[in-house]
This record gives sequence, C-alpha cells and structure tokens, in this order.
Amino acid sequence: MPINRSLGRNVHFYDASVPDVALGGFIQNGSVTEENFLDMLGILLSTEAPVRVQERTSGHIVTMTNNQIMRVTDEPWIHRLISRNVSGREDHFRDRIRARDGKCVISGVVNSRAYRGNWTRFEGAHIFPLEKENLWIEWNYGLWITDMDDTNGISKINSCQNGFLLQANIHQDFDQYLLSVNPDDHYKIIVFDPDLDGLDGRILDPVCRNPEDPHRVSDQLLRWHFRQCVLANMRGAGEPIFEHDFPPGADMVGEISEGPYAKERFELDLAARLREVT
Repeated sequence: MPINRSLGRNVHFYDASVPDVALGGFIQNGSVTEENFLDMLGILLSTEAPVRVQERTSGHIVTMTNNQIMRVTDEPWIHRLISRNVSGREDHFRDRIRARDGKCVISGVVNSRAYRGNWTRFEGAHIFPLEKENLWIEWNYGLWITDMDDTNGISKINSCQNGFLLQANIHQDFDQYLLSVNPDDHYKIIVFDPDLDGLDGRILDPVCRNPEDPHRVSDQLLRWHFRQCVLANMRGAGEPIFEHDFPPGADMVGEISEGPYAKERFELDLAARLREVT
C-alpha cells in the first residue's frame, strides 16, 4: 500500500479562520528556515496579497502583512517512476554524468572504484523524469538546456544538464520527491522525510554546478523539482509514496490497480517499457 507522507509531520499550518483543519505540513529536520517556509507557502497558497504568518503556540509573527488566505493551490503534482536506464539513448547521459561528477553530488561520497570502471551503487539520475518526456516537449523545457553539443534526440531530455550522479538509495528518494535541492538558497538540500543519511542542510556539490562549465546542471530544472517536492509533501495530507519493489510472484498489477493514481501509474509504466524498444 502507498505510504502516507503526512505521518511524522512536526510542522503544520492552518488558516486562522478554520483553526481546526490543517492546510498541510511537513517534517522539519532542521534546515528549513523561516524564509524557506515562506517561500514554500508561496508555492502552496493562492492569495491576492502576502499573508500574515504567526506561530500558533508562541505567537511569534513570521510576517507582518495581514491578508486572508484564498485557497491552497490545485497545481498538478507530476508523479514519476523510479528512473532506470532502459535504452541506448540514456547511455550517453550516464557516461557524461559520471565524467562530470565522479561522486554522489548530494552525499559527497566519491566513487573510489571508478578507476576500475566499477560504478556499482552510483546512478545517473534525471531531474525531470524520462517517462514524462511528452510534457517536457509540450512545456518546451528544452529551452532550459544550453549545451547544444551534449544532447540526444530532439527533446534534449538526456542532456546532462537534466541530471547528476547519485548513490542508488538517494536516487530513489530523489525520484520519490523525498529530498530536493533549493537553487535559490545556496543549493541547500532539504529532506522531506526522516533524514536517515544526514543529508538535510548539506549543499549540492559544486562539481555539478560550476558556472564556467557549459554542461552544469540546470537551475531551472532544480527549481522545478523543488517545487514538485513542496507540492507532494506539504499540501494537505501529501501525495502517496508508491511501492516500487515487486519481487517475483508479487501482484504488481493488483496493487497498482487498487491504489491511487492507478491509471496514471499504468501509463507511466507503459511509457517506460516503450522506451526500451524505441
């Protein structure tokens, strides 16, 4: 069954006119500042003007501007699969990511086995998901890719500006929107789940974002992913975290069909499988 993102929240926010109903919340691991929180509310809340934000227990006023909250945004959340290299089109992406980064850019762990060609436990992660390439094309996100010599295919989705090197477990959390990078706060990493690996508050390694490198990761795409994390984790009860580990004999079809977003999950899986033959 899908995991409930709201479990374990230690921060909640409310409309003062309806004080018994939480509009949302998140797990604070320590790195989210008041300024970060206000920026997150700016993503989540549709208002006519800035809102007055005040701590419920202490009365501490975070902002002084007083205005009634209009509503929580209904901006769509873009769900995704755990990404995998499924066709030759991603080989170039993977190889360029390895050459540029050489380490997990979130944990800082260097692949000391690279000289042997051993990249076990390290994976090239797409920031914008491959299985949503149709939306990438529709929204013209290829405009955010500036290294024209480092692209595969018309959509440019496999440019290494749309990715970085991660350890496998961190890659899974990234794809599940459980952690992200805020490019507007010195590339600070925010973990939206219990922080098992001590990553919350770290800074994205400069090796992947050197402003002199034409193949540096795209700030716009990092910003897109961070926005998706806020929508997935902080709005209402949050979006479900889907099971991805289906051992032989498991009823994957049954579990997906009985859970939320069944139609969308089947479509994503089909799109990923079709990539294997294109």
